[in-house]
Amino acid sequence: MRIGIVVDSACDLPADFIREHRLVLLPITVRIGEAVLADHREEDATLNFLDTHVAERGAEAETIPFSVNQIRDLFLQHLVIDYDHVFCLTITKTRSPIHDNALQASFAILNEYRPIRQAAGHNSPFALRVLDSQNLFAAQAVTAVEAVRLRDAGVGVAQMREQLEQLAGNVHGYMITRDLYYMRARARHKGDRSVGLFTAALGSALDIKPVLHGYRGETAPVAKIKGFDNAVQRLFDFVGQRVANGLLTPVVCMSYGGPLDELRALPGYATLRETCQAHGVTLLETVMSLTGMVNVGKGAVTVGFADQPHAFDS
Repeated sequence: MRIGIVVDSACDLPADFIREHRLVLLPITVRIGEAVLADHREEDATLNFLDTHVAERGAEAETIPFSVNQIRDLFLQHLVIDYDHVFCLTITKTRSPIHDNALQASFAILNEYRPIRQAAGHNSPFALRVLDSQNLFAAQAVTAVEAVRLRDAGVGVAQMREQLEQLAGNVHGYMITRDLYYMRARARHKGDRSVGLFTAALGSALDIKPVLHGYRGETAPVAKIKGFDNAVQRLFDFVGQRVANGLLTPVVCMSYGGPLDELRALPGYATLRETCQAHGVTLLETVMSLTGMVNVGKGAVTVGFADQPHAFDS
């Protein structure tokens, strides 16, 4: 059976991983004033857009996910012919309409695919499953990596669906941002009052960085640490401890809102990489999606991995 895997461009995976494993992207378009870029996870294009636009007016950006009709057209024009079963893994539905758009499109796709497949010489049925990753950015990528592993191992679609649904509820995402003022401006532009002016001002004045935890569709601060470098090191140390204790899948995904050389120079990074290597865990790193950067600002770090329930111990 030909199994396809679809992700949206907020899923922070390296471009070479996406190409090698034939993942299909639902691009998210970013508009800042007159400047428009569809995010196809091209690192150079993202960094160029970041340098010229995000730092200046990123908080005012409009992010435009694939619509119901665009998703329907992508499937009916290509995917129902190229594959027999497709898993569509989306950013958490609590933060984006992509999941609901894909779910709505799926009804039309399943009603309309038969003559298209038959014209292409395929008489077997087509099926698709839309799965909510329940997380963001690098954490969203963890479920996609497992989907690739299961597919390449020849696991059947029913077992894949069961394991991916279970895994999504056990992925932990952590994020540290550099600029709380930017986060407040972005949240205010979107009508989200979760980052208040007083909190942003106090945090910036004292150089306090919250550690945000994404889990099962919810995002909340779990620690407040003085200094960005110090907060990142303590996060990387914590992730290393979880790796040493044993993860549910052998991968840690990481993204950074800027050039990867800056990520690799952060304190604690080298030790975390060594810990992953020592325990047979793959560390996948990538430039953060453009969508991610306009929402959380330049220089943010996100980390994702699958693990048992735990408390952040900084």
